Amino acid sequence: QYSPDSVAGADGEIDPTEITFPGCSCCSSSCVAPECPCLCRGENYSSSLCLRLAEQQEQHFSRPVFECNSLCQCGDRCQNRLVQRGLQLRLQVFRTERKGWGVRALEPIARGRFVCEYAGEVLGFAEAHRRIQAQTAQDPNYIIAVREHLYDGRVLETFVDPTHIGNVGRFLNHSCEPNLFMVPVRVDSMVPKLALFAAADISAGEELSYDYSGRFHNLPGTSREHKPLEEENRLRKPCYCGSRTCASFLPWDSSLFSTP
Repeated sequence: QYSPDSVAGADGEIDPTEITFPGCSCCSSSCVAPECPCLCRGENYSSSLCLRLAEQQEQHFSRPVFECNSLCQCGDRCQNRLVQRGLQLRLQVFRTERKGWGVRALEPIARGRFVCEYAGEVLGFAEAHRRIQAQTAQDPNYIIAVREHLYDGRVLETFVDPTHIGNVGRFLNHSCEPNLFMVPVRVDSMVPKLALFAAADISAGEELSYDYSGRFHNLPGTSREHKPLEEENRLRKPCYCGSRTCASFLPWDSSLFSTP
């Protein structure tokens, strides 16, 4: 079932459509910092509606991204409303030679531009773990676990499963040298939209990919991925990205496979 936005999972534990953030009272058609409290919470978009990649790379951490929400007084054309507008680019799902389905751009995409959201059912840990345990080695796994490491040591976890309900993001393949990277973007609540941005200028016809492990554009050691034991390799899927730094297998995260 196609859905442009994430929805509450079957467990009903998390509702991504719930509005818990207050809105700004900006009267202008487009908010500006430091007057807008939404912009003051974290990272801002540039005037060209791209994520400010240069500033992110100069820091040892990523500032959170908060967009204006449905309770804000600013207009729909506010430049701090980007991911919530959804897909604006021409993309194509196509059959790859070795990786099954994939997604490619049908138009050039500038570095830092928002491409699409990885949308699906937002699950609690228990339901995500149950679904993973029910999979066989032949089943494709679309469940993604995103972990945000806070300054005080806490870790925020978000689990999204587009297996049965999702959008074009479910067809994106992994690459060890990707041209997209994922950023949690918050609009109405602390439940983030998993937004994919262009990590470099992308040509028309180029396949789109991101690093499933979360290493790309992140500090080392922030992922729970580990080097698996030899017997665990039978559960892993080979990587066909073809990059110079290919790790041979798709990223491995043991947390959802192990017994809690």
